[in-house]
Amino acid sequence: MFGKILIANRGEIALRIQRACRELGIRTVVVHSEADTEAKYVKLADESVCIGPPAATQSYLNIPAIISAAEVTDAEAIHPGYGFLAENADFAERVDRSGFVFIGPTADSIRLMGDKVSAKQAMLKAGVPCVPGSDGALPEDTKEIVRIARKIGYPVIIKAAGGGGGRGMRVVHTEAALLNAVNMTRSEAQAAFSNPTLYLEKYLENPRHIEIQVLADSHRNAVFLGERDCSLQRRHQKVIEEAPAPELAAKLRDKVGERCVEACRKIGYRGAGTFEFLYEGGEFCFIEMNTRIQVEHPVTEMITGVDLVQEQIRVAAGQKLRFRQKDIQLRGHAIECRINAEDPYKFTPSPGRITSYHPPGGPGIRVDSHIYQGYTVPPYYDSLIGKLIAYGDTREQAIRRMRIALSEIVIEGIQTNMPLHRDLLNDSRFVRGGVSIRYLEQKLSQEKSKPE
Repeated sequence: MFGKILIANRGEIALRIQRACRELGIRTVVVHSEADTEAKYVKLADESVCIGPPAATQSYLNIPAIISAAEVTDAEAIHPGYGFLAENADFAERVDRSGFVFIGPTADSIRLMGDKVSAKQAMLKAGVPCVPGSDGALPEDTKEIVRIARKIGYPVIIKAAGGGGGRGMRVVHTEAALLNAVNMTRSEAQAAFSNPTLYLEKYLENPRHIEIQVLADSHRNAVFLGERDCSLQRRHQKVIEEAPAPELAAKLRDKVGERCVEACRKIGYRGAGTFEFLYEGGEFCFIEMNTRIQVEHPVTEMITGVDLVQEQIRVAAGQKLRFRQKDIQLRGHAIECRINAEDPYKFTPSPGRITSYHPPGGPGIRVDSHIYQGYTVPPYYDSLIGKLIAYGDTREQAIRRMRIALSEIVIEGIQTNMPLHRDLLNDSRFVRGGVSIRYLEQKLSQEKSKPE
């Protein structure tokens, strides 16, 4: 096991990783920008290193500064968390070349799954169900592009091979609009991702977003830890996640999960990962794989009892998985609300000083957050300031406990999206379960159009 780990991230995930390390008896080094000097996890770390100004490009995305911090503190491994450099293959490669262990998959795996075209081809070979679409990248030949779209059937969605997070996508409903849309998306992909490669897929009208959590070691052992439903989204950003997915047959989940595990073995995957699917009409369709720990990993931890961050660390240290598939038992239900520092309905960021903070408690309640009374939320980064998780023996109990927790939690001095969460936890359609990825935006649009 490692003696010292450098945490190359910030916010709630930096604190989460730090807690996992402390439980394992591992010393921690936290890197931080000038804006995060007063962060809780910086104060709690065994060592901390300021690596640059507030701008992420000069601090959390500054690879030489992070490597240097690992060198001067004698860290043995680097945990990237999520976001920033977590899925940057060049960073993973640089970490390895510098003599440290990257707590995540290999650079080759990150590259393979980071390119949506190569990822889809790998999944098809492994027998993972995929969205109907083009066989590989779109050609330059316009007649061939039209032929491919006709074969798939409209509407289609154009996607950038290097895209992610909802960027680099365009929906096309008619053949007349196809070629212009392809040209626009190709230009945008080149500008945003330095990769103009595109592919086409069938556009599913009202799917759900369901993902499978996997863990794999470097000894060809792999397991899946159930699924999560992340369908409540706004502009492709998840708002509420839950596990297991409501109204999903266990046999179907197990069938797809086993294929994901087999895919991990075939591509030599190591670490924690998430296979993301669109689910419609009883069928799973692979869209991408995230080669890192997910924001929503706590709901899986609550229903399996497995500490995913600790397992990431153990696997990176070369240890074998401590359990087999038959040992993974799903118990109860968990729901997570992402708490953001933003206007709850306009979604504009709301940085500033937290004048009052009171976290909720009670049976089944977990709060993953780095904030405290007097903490100043900086304006430079993502607006996520915490995650509120509720666990129950049933989905109904988890919903009731989440309602209570949302009524207890107090965050003053800034705006948060908690009013939206309170609204959604009482929404009859959400309570029934199984909403599509379009539901939240449709709901917000309808409420916005109502006369005051």
